[in-house]
Amino acid sequence: MSSAPAKKENLLINLVFNILIPTLVLSKLSKDGLLGPVLGLVVALAFPLGYGVWDFLERRKANFIAVIGFLSVLLTGGFALTHLNTFWFAVKEAGMSLVIGSVVLLSAGSKQPLVRTFLYNDQVIDTERVAGALSARNATADFNRLMRRCTWYVATSFLVSALLNFVVASWVILAEPGTPAFNEQLAVIALSNWIIIMPPFMVMMAFSLWQLFSGIKKLTGLELDAIIKTPPEKTAAKS
Repeated sequence: MSSAPAKKENLLINLVFNILIPTLVLSKLSKDGLLGPVLGLVVALAFPLGYGVWDFLERRKANFIAVIGFLSVLLTGGFALTHLNTFWFAVKEAGMSLVIGSVVLLSAGSKQPLVRTFLYNDQVIDTERVAGALSARNATADFNRLMRRCTWYVATSFLVSALLNFVVASWVILAEPGTPAFNEQLAVIALSNWIIIMPPFMVMMAFSLWQLFSGIKKLTGLELDAIIKTPPEKTAAKS
């Protein structure tokens, strides 16, 4: 008996709790006479922290990326409340992406390489069919080389993201922690992650995915619609 598929994360709720509400609180409610800079920061960070806990309890699933994001929020709050030098906020922003990229590379030779989370995911790709086609064509070794190449592509995406994060944070976060201006700058950082850093990251990830699918098609002879896993509801409708 197959286990029930894990619930999918709601992207809209994710954006509201992790980006929209914290940004509004930091930029609009952290001024003196409202919440103030300290309480405003605590309230703003409570939303992504609360969402992370709720999402884990709801879906019973925590991956490495979610844990890093959770840790990033905790560090932001800890750094701000202890009035750490703003340089360390830039280091923290870069460090999260750097850690993920490094773990992607280090996990390449393990039984569960992290690159499978981003690219060769059995929720998207019919991995059993692909493995069978690779075995039939004696192309498993070539496929492993393809995966190693894609691992470097994914790791490079995170390394570039780390560099961009450091540059943007160093340029934006200049105010003293514990002030309304500092909270507003944190709000700018939250938005810049989607406006400045996310687009080149997504382009590089799309290139990695394109390389993977092109390689699989060449090695297996399968067409794209045979590589991508059919959703259960569509499979049931056809039967």
